Amino acid sequence: MALSKENFQETLGYLKEKCPRVPKAGIILGSGLGNFGNRIENATIIPYSDIPNFPQSTVDGHSGTLIFGTLKDVPVVAMSGRFHFYEGYEMNKVTFPVRVLKLLGIEFLVISNAAVGLNPAFQVGDLMLIEDHIDLFPYNPLRGKNEDDFGVRFPDMSEPFDAELRSKAKEIAARISITAHSGVYAGVQGPKLETRAEMRYLRIIGADAVGMSTVPEVIVARHKDLRVIAISAITNLCIPQEKQHFSHDGVVDAAQKAEISLSRVVEELIKG
Repeated sequence: MALSKENFQETLGYLKEKCPRVPKAGIILGSGLGNFGNRIENATIIPYSDIPNFPQSTVDGHSGTLIFGTLKDVPVVAMSGRFHFYEGYEMNKVTFPVRVLKLLGIEFLVISNAAVGLNPAFQVGDLMLIEDHIDLFPYNPLRGKNEDDFGVRFPDMSEPFDAELRSKAKEIAARISITAHSGVYAGVQGPKLETRAEMRYLRIIGADAVGMSTVPEVIVARHKDLRVIAISAITNLCIPQEKQHFSHDGVVDAAQKAEISLSRVVEELIKG
């Protein structure tokens, strides 16, 4: 079902009453990265269940709250928990919050995720600044009638991730001795992890990491001409030649360990 202008206005009206200050940056926190919200000062925390038209997060490691406050004196709004296509939501629901954040007035969007490392140079706990993505989802979030208020019918995706923000993040990571690679993220629908043949395929087509989120959110953000930086926490490695078993709990544990590095980079980026 398409979301109407009235849906957006209802959601915006509710949130502006709760927190009238215009946030400068929006932040989306992925699996195991929700503790970053504790760094936000002067916080107003709103459960998704209280927000009109918002979906509900059903995944462990996603608390399901919207947090308004300040980070290094910069007004921000953070999603502690995101929505996924594999949860059964239509793409317009998965990406609804991104459009809401833009309408609230954010100037740029920081997206984090937990991802599987495919590049043999990566180690668990490393960060990857996403420089490009490969969309392997079965549906595009812009499918259907174009909403002209949000953007053009055929948005340019030649550079979906902001080069200036990525360069600043790279400099910050180097300055504070955090390993941050640059690479290509493949977005898949999930909710199962990859077979060895799929790992080989993803490497052949140019992916350095793979995950089940981020791509739909980026497409919708760029449709609205919103600047985006996305950072993956590498939580496990997929090496086709080696027999390995993974679990979501293990991904969350590894993401929580990488959270300190990711949090420091994001804090310094927003401060700057």
